[in-house]
Amino acid sequence: PQVCVDVLLETEAGFLIGKRAIEPLIWFWPGSRLYKGERLDDAAHRIAREELGIDVEIVDQYGPYAHFWAESTAAGSPSRHTVNPVFHVVPAAADVEIDLDEQHSAYRYVSEIEPDFHEYVELYLTDNDLL
Repeated sequence: PQVCVDVLLETEAGFLIGKRAIEPLIWFWPGSRLYKGERLDDAAHRIAREELGIDVEIVDQYGPYAHFWAESTAAGSPSRHTVNPVFHVVPAAADVEIDLDEQHSAYRYVSEIEPDFHEYVELYLTDNDLL
């Protein structure tokens, strides 16, 4: 299993999900693998800076969750298993201007459960009573 830290950014508009530009091509939370020697909360801050271009403050931590993916980008691996600590964050500054990295093609804010959500997007929101 790989440890991947996910970030749930909450603003007045709702929670941000990004359209992945790499496999799997789904709407999902910003997130990344944990680096060797990196603290979990430091990873949440790094992910927000690298993937969204903003600084954040941590509100809470959830999980960890275990995710099983049918596909994998790793050579020779047909599937993937991740263990995901999840951080609920808010922008550190009042003015938020999202600057997506190359892993995302778009973003949107959600404020209610939608029928097309990926099961793990819905899980984080419902399991932690966020919507």
